[in-house]
Amino acid sequence: MTPPLMLLQNISARIGGVQLLRDARMQLMAGARMCLVGRNGSGKSTLLKIAAGLITPDAGERIMSSGATLRYLPQEPDLSGFDSVHAYAAAGLTPGDDAYRVDYLLEALGLNGQADPKTLSGGEARRAALAQVLAPQPDILLLDEPTNHLDLPAIEWLESELSQMRAAIVLVSHDRRFLQNLSRETLWLDRGVIRNLSQGFGEFEAWRDTVLEQEERDAHKLDRKIAMEEDWIRYGVTARRKRNQGRLRALAGLREQRRTASRATGAVKFTVSPNESVGKLVIEASNISKAYGPRVLVRDFSLRIQRGDRIGLLGPNGAGKTTLLKLLTGATPPDTGTVRITDTVQMVSLDQRRETLDPTATLRETINPGGGDSMTIAGQPKHVMSYMKDFLFTPDQAQAPVGVLSGGERGRLLLARALALPSNLLVLDEPTNDLDLETLDLLQEMLADYPGTVLLVSHDRDFIDRVATSVIAPDGAGKWIEYAGGYSDMLAQRGHGFAAISAPRAASKKPAAGPAKPAPAKPRLSFKDKHALETLPAQIAQLNSRIKAAQAKLADPGLFTRDPSGFAKLAAALEAMTHELGEAETRWLELEMQREGLE
Repeated sequence: MTPPLMLLQNISARIGGVQLLRDARMQLMAGARMCLVGRNGSGKSTLLKIAAGLITPDAGERIMSSGATLRYLPQEPDLSGFDSVHAYAAAGLTPGDDAYRVDYLLEALGLNGQADPKTLSGGEARRAALAQVLAPQPDILLLDEPTNHLDLPAIEWLESELSQMRAAIVLVSHDRRFLQNLSRETLWLDRGVIRNLSQGFGEFEAWRDTVLEQEERDAHKLDRKIAMEEDWIRYGVTARRKRNQGRLRALAGLREQRRTASRATGAVKFTVSPNESVGKLVIEASNISKAYGPRVLVRDFSLRIQRGDRIGLLGPNGAGKTTLLKLLTGATPPDTGTVRITDTVQMVSLDQRRETLDPTATLRETINPGGGDSMTIAGQPKHVMSYMKDFLFTPDQAQAPVGVLSGGERGRLLLARALALPSNLLVLDEPTNDLDLETLDLLQEMLADYPGTVLLVSHDRDFIDRVATSVIAPDGAGKWIEYAGGYSDMLAQRGHGFAAISAPRAASKKPAAGPAKPAPAKPRLSFKDKHALETLPAQIAQLNSRIKAAQAKLADPGLFTRDPSGFAKLAAALEAMTHELGEAETRWLELEMQREGLE
């Protein structure tokens, strides 16, 4: 039998006084596709770091197969100390690895290898880290939330890339569709203990519910047995005390068993405060368009949003989802067309960047800014501590500053604050970020029962499928199309997903020696063309400004009389700028058409 590439035996770890792992075991065979799931804070990232050799456990053993290579993707990659993105991505290579693969991955992920890592956004840093761990094609690949900050084209590309790799892969992710498509084995980390299911994530949730139901039955039987023994003590025969001591000791043991039993973590309780005073029509957009310079993000788009609609906005980063959302909610006026919002709309928005959270404010102040012990939820008074408990915050956290919370806790805090406000229109921008699977389930149920209207921006395909009644997706050149149903329904109607950002896999290989001609590569924009596409709008705007200034000076009727040579120079400069503007606009239009054609 082939030995495992990695074996973790009897791993125990305690962090900050909390026992995260107890006698945990993980066996990783060649070609494995394993997902590691569990609640936020259950220890998934800690277990991955132990598997990667970055943390030494309190007890247990980590055994690696001789010669096996391993790469680990952390949740927050560190790009400091590197002069360029290419240097960072190539840092994971060993002497025998294919250096051409770094160039392929950077181009496939839409990154400029010469860029300074300090200038990258969160999503770009995540892509660079993916390039670093994927480039060597290791034997073992440990990925902690690989889809964080990625848009749909990047997620679709990553799925395809991982499915073709020979590495044994361990995935930690809250993206259900991603786990369903890639995993063949599931590890469930729950209350410090690992349970193994020799099937993919698609079968996990039904199995998990069965396990928890059996636990509840066992706990109920234990409680009944204790009650029977306590009844015997109160009313039974007590004369033969010597013979009864064993039964008393057994009762004490049962009580200790119940006291030390680890019960499943409670679930978030979502209660929304609806305001149903809105008519059937909520928002009506007629032929709206919006452009920034020469770039048109929304072109001639019309939409009627009615009470009860749950509309998902999908598309790549930069396609204009946020712009369209702002147009529909009245935050940004359209260049042309009209948007009519019903007067009785009460809108509550959820900010995905969490910039509205004051890191110095306490949890209690954030949830209940008005102060006091009581707040109104769904028309009923509720104690602020009870409401915090509904979102799994403990009384000890009430006076803690927001700045110390984890990503998942901040996500729950934003939801708690938003859902406490009366509303009939919820605007949710990436509400699923950092939420665990159980919390996602409850959020989905809450949105399904919400009597108002929901506008939702998300890259979570499964969540969109479960929640949306229709989705709006870009179709190039600022055109947006509404599709009935969720993400899967859109795929069926559209016939394809979003434009893949990847180049062909053959591009990662060196040209074959000999007379055979390599297969023609799929046409794509060069880095120079991409840079021009990004910088030309600013150049065009600057030229327009300079041309207007020159035209204003030339409009002075006395300029030629006062300064004939100056007038001639200014007129020649105006002609040159006008020619330069025409060339820049033509070049941008050619590149934009080329980009749209490739997509």
